[in-house]
Amino acid sequence: MENNNNNNPPKNGKPKVRFNPYLLYGLIVIVLIGLFMVNDFSTTREVGWTEFQRLTQEDVFEKLVVYNKKNLLEATVKNDRKEQVFDREEIEQVGVSPKVFVKIPSADKFSDFYDRTAAEKQISAKVSYKDGDDTIWNILFSAWPILLIIFVWLFFMRRMAGGAGGPGNIFSVGRSKAQIFDKDGGHIKVTFKDVAGLAEAKQEIEEIVSFLKNPAKYTELGGKIPKGALLVGPPGTGKTLLAKAVAGEANVPFFSLSGSDFVEMFVGVGASRVRDLFRQAKEKAPCIVFIDEIDAVGRARGKNVNVNGNDERENTLNQLLTEMDGFGSNSGVIILAATNRADVLDKALLRAGRFDRQIHVELPDLNERKEIFDVHLRPIKIDQSVDAEFMARQTPGFSGADIANVCNEAALIAARGGKSFVQKEDFMNAVDRIVGGLEKRSRITTAKERRSIAFHEAGHATLSWLLEHANPLVKVTIVPRGKALGAAWYLPEERQITTREQLLDEMCATLGGRAAEELFLGEISTGASNDLERVTKQAYAMVVYFGMSDKLPNLNYYDSTGQDWGFTKPYSEETAKLIDEEVQHIVNKQYERAKSILSEYVEKHHQLGERLLESEVIYSEDMEHIFGKRPWISRSQEILNRKEEEQKSPDETPQSA
Repeated sequence: MENNNNNNPPKNGKPKVRFNPYLLYGLIVIVLIGLFMVNDFSTTREVGWTEFQRLTQEDVFEKLVVYNKKNLLEATVKNDRKEQVFDREEIEQVGVSPKVFVKIPSADKFSDFYDRTAAEKQISAKVSYKDGDDTIWNILFSAWPILLIIFVWLFFMRRMAGGAGGPGNIFSVGRSKAQIFDKDGGHIKVTFKDVAGLAEAKQEIEEIVSFLKNPAKYTELGGKIPKGALLVGPPGTGKTLLAKAVAGEANVPFFSLSGSDFVEMFVGVGASRVRDLFRQAKEKAPCIVFIDEIDAVGRARGKNVNVNGNDERENTLNQLLTEMDGFGSNSGVIILAATNRADVLDKALLRAGRFDRQIHVELPDLNERKEIFDVHLRPIKIDQSVDAEFMARQTPGFSGADIANVCNEAALIAARGGKSFVQKEDFMNAVDRIVGGLEKRSRITTAKERRSIAFHEAGHATLSWLLEHANPLVKVTIVPRGKALGAAWYLPEERQITTREQLLDEMCATLGGRAAEELFLGEISTGASNDLERVTKQAYAMVVYFGMSDKLPNLNYYDSTGQDWGFTKPYSEETAKLIDEEVQHIVNKQYERAKSILSEYVEKHHQLGERLLESEVIYSEDMEHIFGKRPWISRSQEILNRKEEEQKSPDETPQSA
């Protein structure tokens, strides 16, 4: 069986000559131009012997060619005598040198006629004699367009077959497009050491690799390895990286492909590729098959009633279900799959026997983010000011891919500034760049707009500092970033559940910008549109999903499976009206609460707003200087304070070995 990996070196050390299709296209164009120049594409006509004699006597022809063996004569008409030979409609179609054909009695009789006419009439036609009429050449010459079309069609069919399933003819389109990584190939260099965090997920995956390396350890006790494992999680959390680590650790063949590789415009191709994939896997068992983004082919069947259920995608899914757990034996073939849309997968695909385990790969927590930073900081030249734990606290909610982007962006910012090392400031600028967007200091804003933006952001900062469950402030700026005219960064507490009071405090802090505009400026602006969108969605979720409404308590109208309700609402029109009233009541109550708190701290809010106008950026130290220490300290703040105390008194703190 051939390896489908295209990175294999050429045999015998000779470079592989690649065929350039543009050379063929150029050759076709040259041939077409040459044929167009050779052929005059003139209209021809057959005339009788008597009419030919009359036209010859009138000196209509310019050249006469006699074919002796066929008793055929080809006469070229003069351009100024075409009206005497052709009709008015034919004259519009004739070319530069129109011709007529004549069936002559014999070459001798034509010779006698021509000699007699030339003696009596002074004609200028030139006569030549040939043995044949080149019939074979004429046939080939007239059939060249059809032959050219056939040649081009065959060429593109072979090219399509090569892209669909490898070299060969059109029937190879049903071959699997999976890349095969053998244990001797050495193509994958990623191991479990390169996967930071994800301790539970790695433990599940390492068990599968351990079984493939030492199956007797498990089979002696009567155990069986799971037939399949499904990696589920948000984008960028490391699902594909885990699969690469499996390929690098396992000493068995590893098949890698995407769910979209099964989808093709031809009917039956997807099912054929599934069969070919499992045929190859069984031949190389024990092995691992990894299907990335399996939701492309594994979506639930029959959800859209407007589409015929017997479509190509469903046929592919049916074949996949049969191969994974049908009458056939798949011993030694382990299926790994990854998706971030497990809610849309078919229930038959998720059942035990196909995917026995669902491994959830969630966003990393604080400790896991620190480990991920340690991995991505290895190739970067940093100084002692960079602390991985501090960076992990500044990036809540970041995935592994986001952290890798932060490290790369920080290195680019440092290089742009001509630095020899990447410093802490570069990482903070990178986080600001990714979260808020690029600074746009060149954007023109009036003094009135700057004051409105400053008071708006100061309203957010004031309430977030004074409310117990609101996220503490890290940084506020009125420098435009991306599409926002101002931005604020907070340090959210990483919690597993959220109470009603915490949600209400967050909503109140979010409404602080609009409340400050109305209270202190006397007019409201469009700058709060994003805040209002977030608050509305949060209030709607409290009523409809979390059951936190006074009039609709303990009710949840959300279908987590996405299959039961479809396009219809699971509540009546009266309930919908009640939901709208409750959402409006919650938002209005928190808005009035925000205005009342800001009314108590008018002077401090104005002081904060003026400082924003002066320096454009303020930090938590400025908030502490104006409002005093925050009365409520979150768990993240406690860790930050403890870290600062340890750095201030290193002699008093015992160092761990």
